[in-house]
Amino acid sequence: MRIFGIEGQEKLKKASVLIVGIGGLGTAVATYLAYAGVGRLVLVDDGFIELSNLNRQILYEEADVGSPKASVACKKLQKANSKLVLECHAQKFNGDLGERLVKDVDIVVDALDNWETRMLLNEICVKCKKPLVHAGVEGWYGQVTTIIPGITPCLYCIRPYRVSERQETKRVISVAGVAPGILGILEATEVLKLILGVGRTLQGRILFVDLLNLEFKAFEVKRNPACPICGHVRWPSG
Repeated sequence: MRIFGIEGQEKLKKASVLIVGIGGLGTAVATYLAYAGVGRLVLVDDGFIELSNLNRQILYEEADVGSPKASVACKKLQKANSKLVLECHAQKFNGDLGERLVKDVDIVVDALDNWETRMLLNEICVKCKKPLVHAGVEGWYGQVTTIIPGITPCLYCIRPYRVSERQETKRVISVAGVAPGILGILEATEVLKLILGVGRTLQGRILFVDLLNLEFKAFEVKRNPACPICGHVRWPSG
């Protein structure tokens, strides 16, 4: 309470956050936001819990294997914070669902594990002019950035995605169990700073994390004025 103050805690209570993907990244983000006092979380994931998930997806345990991730996550988070308003969608993220959910929240978190769905989420956030906190992880490495449509580069500016890469989205990505936890905590930190209006976020920067060598390096990234997704977008003034 001392860090956030009463006013800050009220801001958290009034905030709503959409988390797309409730795996290694998403369970870490959701856990820390729930305990911080964020008032409303919307969770989307169509996956089912597998035994191999348990080394990194911290909301789940052996007894949950075979159950829908989003449903189990909501139950666990409700126990952690009885005041938390939770909305659970155990279904595939698509354009219609995505646009409806994004319009109804303050901030969106990309906790996905494939670029095709990430790019869809990015496009919807740009269209709806909603902040998007992105992270990706592979092995011992990861990256985090915060996207403010019309001000910062969008995800497509940073990493153009082509339809020919769809096969890449189907490959199995191996990660060290701690990696999505650390990257998820960094995402949660970005969300908290956005809600509270404090500190310096990763707007216009991307942070690369190398956990093998314990190196954190941030680089500036710039908008592409010819970007087909965000080149025409300006952040509303006033």
